[in-house]
Amino acid sequence: MTDLTLTIGNKNYSSWSLRPWLAAKAGGIAFDEVLIPLYVPGSREEILSHSAAGKVPVLHHGPVTVWESLAVCEYLAETFPNAGLWPDDKAARAAARAVATEMHNGFLSLRRHLPMNIRRVPSVREIPSEVQADIDRVTTIWRDCRTRYGKGGDCLFGHFTIADAMYAPVVSRFRSYCVPLGPLEDAYCAAIMALPAMREWVASAKTEPWMVDNFEV
Repeated sequence: MTDLTLTIGNKNYSSWSLRPWLAAKAGGIAFDEVLIPLYVPGSREEILSHSAAGKVPVLHHGPVTVWESLAVCEYLAETFPNAGLWPDDKAARAAARAVATEMHNGFLSLRRHLPMNIRRVPSVREIPSEVQADIDRVTTIWRDCRTRYGKGGDCLFGHFTIADAMYAPVVSRFRSYCVPLGPLEDAYCAAIMALPAMREWVASAKTEPWMVDNFEV
């Protein structure tokens, strides 16, 4: 039992839940997990009992309730500064916050056309032009961050940060839908998928009993 409880959705589908879960795990932050199956009768009512926003993830820390993935990640970074969830360098930290926020607010075509489905057998899906534009922007961000700030490690800013947590579901999508990538982007995806926390999430997702028909294609 810990002071922190993170309420999440299905690990196979809930990309927003993955982000703060991964940040906490990779940062060595202990928490209790509550999983609410999504897309089943009663799921919304159960989520509303944890947050008035009616969405997951939700973090409870004593009397504090935090919702929205990026806000949860920011709260973890402030509460556990030794976890290193943002870069130490001021310029790098500003860039990390910018690309994390860009992911939080954008890339709607990518999300809709290539939903996260960890159990999906990897195969190619036709990519509309608006989705390709999102893919191009994501890979540009990755190349820029890795080139400017990432030389000390395998992640966008060297060591793992919230920026990586925000893009981890995209890594999963690129793998599931066999999105063509250059060597730098492919190596970054491999590094994220190899993280112990990411491997733990994927293993759990693959054993979940819940299925949603329109995701399983």
